[in-house]
Amino acid sequence: MPREQLIQAAEELKEASASVSGETKDRLESQAESLRGLAEAEHGPDHGRLDRIMHVLSELKNDVDEETAERIDSAYDHVKAHRETVSGV
Repeated sequence: MPREQLIQAAEELKEASASVSGETKDRLESQAESLRGLAEAEHGPDHGRLDRIMHVLSELKNDVDEETAERIDSAYDHVKAHRETVSGV
């Protein structure tokens, strides 16, 4: 199932959120929930939605320690892998 990548990304972000606090934690949890919802939706996300998620992940990576950044990178890679399966642009 191609959307398995989105579930993996959500799990990485949930794990990453455990090591941070405040707004960063809230944003990571929000992205994890969004990805899980997109993975389970009848119609998957389009390129634009995935690009916005990838952009947010890139921003969040700058606000965390190295270990958490690695988890965010992993989530980013999962989203990117899924995006490559989406038809269109």
